[in-house]
Amino acid sequence: MRMVSIGRKTKATRSTFTRRAFVAGCAAALCLGLTLPMAGCGSDGAKSEGAPAAQSTKDEAATRTFTDSVGRTVEIPGQIDRVAPSGHTATQVLLTMAPDKLVGISQELDDSLAKYVGQEYADLPVFGAAFGSKGDLNKEAVAAAGAQILIDTGEIKDGIAEDLDALQEQLGIPCVFIETKLEDYGAAYEMLGELLGMEDRGQELADYCRAAYDETQQVMAGIPDSERANVAYLLGDAGTNAIAKDSYQGQVLDMVANNVAVIDEPSGKGTGNEVSLEQIALWDPEIILFQKGSIYDTVADDPAWAGIAAVKSGQVYEVPNEPWCWLNNPPTINQVMGMQWLPRLLYPDAYDDDLYETVAACYQTFYGYDLSQSEFDELMANALPKH
Repeated sequence: MRMVSIGRKTKATRSTFTRRAFVAGCAAALCLGLTLPMAGCGSDGAKSEGAPAAQSTKDEAATRTFTDSVGRTVEIPGQIDRVAPSGHTATQVLLTMAPDKLVGISQELDDSLAKYVGQEYADLPVFGAAFGSKGDLNKEAVAAAGAQILIDTGEIKDGIAEDLDALQEQLGIPCVFIETKLEDYGAAYEMLGELLGMEDRGQELADYCRAAYDETQQVMAGIPDSERANVAYLLGDAGTNAIAKDSYQGQVLDMVANNVAVIDEPSGKGTGNEVSLEQIALWDPEIILFQKGSIYDTVADDPAWAGIAAVKSGQVYEVPNEPWCWLNNPPTINQVMGMQWLPRLLYPDAYDDDLYETVAACYQTFYGYDLSQSEFDELMANALPKH
């Protein structure tokens, strides 16, 4: 059946983001003037020569309130130009939304990442992460960078409101949480647009995410449960860690396939649940997806795996991993690429569009990067059937 495809947009260079961020920032600053006496956007131009400077000072001092995804009402600057991410998920989201506003990143970006997001952002100070297993946020570095606000994104977890209140007290700047979830990344981008005074950019990304999600839902509605592919998503040095069904990390897989890794206590960690090879054999998946760095390159020659259906039939693939993993770890906006690639792998007859055009449009929309056909071919080298 013919599905609506998300085609590639008109090319734009990375500087388009810079111009867009600049224009959005100027618009936010100008419109904030509406709240101040004698400074309306449509006011008479016959003002004193000192008015623009005075207006700028007022804009910088102005504040407003913002209600985040956990219901916290936070006082924030009227104009936000300097943002610190709380960790890896927030870094990845903000690199797509407002890279020019970032004053730091959570971890170093190697050349393969800088290629897509821009070397200028790879050169930013590294702050670490406020939460998670490490919890190594360098608060002094955040302060030294002059951050006006810290933004946290991801899954709503127990205690997040209290954790952010405490962090806000320690940093002396507002800290806000934006929920990001597969079924509605659009809402996250719209909220970020409101927060950062970048409504147009937020709406552009929201519209793209919703179109991708709706297209995938439409395709899956036409595939009976009995015809869903039986898939295992494995990782780790031995390939015996599994992303469990109904886990936070397995959302894309659960959306488009029958995830055979049914586990009593699904792990929400990116490393998944450790299982035995015997258990994988009992699941006997028709298709196996390996995360980058696992055993994709050697599994076909390993006799211990030879009896598993996916290995016998050669239905073993490696999940694309640039700029970040397309399925999880962390589960964030790269899942949008995952939800467009994976069903096209599993149900190719449901689509008649060009996967290159779809992926290239995603890179262009999120990163302002023009993905070439040869780069796409390299990304897909182990992610599609070899003909």
